[in-house]
Amino acid sequence: MSFFKKLKNKVSKQTDQVTDKFKDGLTKTRDSFTTKVNDLVAKYRKVDEEFFEELEEILISADVGVETVMELIEELEMEVKRRNIQDTEEVKEVISEKLVEIYYGDDDEEKIEALNIQKGGLSVILIVGVNGAGKTTSIGKLAYQLKQEGKNVVLAAGDTFRAGAIDQLDVWGERAGVDVIKHNEGSDPAAVIYDGIQAARSRGADVLLCDTAGRLQNKVNLMKELSKVRKVIEREIPEAPHETLLVLDATTGQNAISQAKTFKEATDVSGIVLTKLDGTARGGIVLAIRNEMNIPVKYVGLGEQITDLQPFNAHQFVYGLFGDLMTRVEQEEK
Repeated sequence: MSFFKKLKNKVSKQTDQVTDKFKDGLTKTRDSFTTKVNDLVAKYRKVDEEFFEELEEILISADVGVETVMELIEELEMEVKRRNIQDTEEVKEVISEKLVEIYYGDDDEEKIEALNIQKGGLSVILIVGVNGAGKTTSIGKLAYQLKQEGKNVVLAAGDTFRAGAIDQLDVWGERAGVDVIKHNEGSDPAAVIYDGIQAARSRGADVLLCDTAGRLQNKVNLMKELSKVRKVIEREIPEAPHETLLVLDATTGQNAISQAKTFKEATDVSGIVLTKLDGTARGGIVLAIRNEMNIPVKYVGLGEQITDLQPFNAHQFVYGLFGDLMTRVEQEEK
């Protein structure tokens, strides 16, 4: 069975709604990336060194990241030789196959994608990231999603420094239908998180989502503050936080990688929430983050609606990029 058919079978096991969200959300990246790949294939009739050099440039322009691109090109060259592929048209399928392989590596797919939610106890999820990345919005959308799954969710307004951050979280709490634990602006964030844990426990909550400040221009103080918050959480619940999700704005491209490095140094980031993926033509940043930082992307923002924060799945991602091509291949086969 061809990889395209396997991919379609894998994607079809999920809902059509999820598939459509990925396809719609990746329109800008697909229009840029696959158009360039199609033009490249039309330009070269055989697979040679020049073909791979141009493909390398296309991948870098999609923000796949230089390190990841070099690895991907090397894998592609080996696979093309192994299968004795001469026709450039056939390389498209190999590209999609290798994108999935590079993302997952040797890891268990379900394990790296799923949130670490405790059964029968309180799960504490710490949300970090710079101001403007979409942190508070992502918390609201995640709270809504978890509530739809039947979870009892509480929010802690730990970003006490940014003007309007507490009010913004309050609004999202109302939209999602969940309680928000808050103090006055300028309060000690660690004290807010402490009260959030006590409130979540007393209300029998399943999940506590903790907002935090994101003043990266004041990096030293911010990292000290995050460290203090973590200590409070660990003191109250020794195995917590169960997840530390870093919110990154996909439209910032390689700058998102440098942010990821900064936060990874200060706190044990377990997953990425990549916002505004629908707003960029450089969706390859997903692969760069995963491959270069060894941090899985747990969620992606594919629109403005409260339901548009989607659990990330590399099969859906690649299908979103190559779905139109697969449909054309199927029609040609018939």
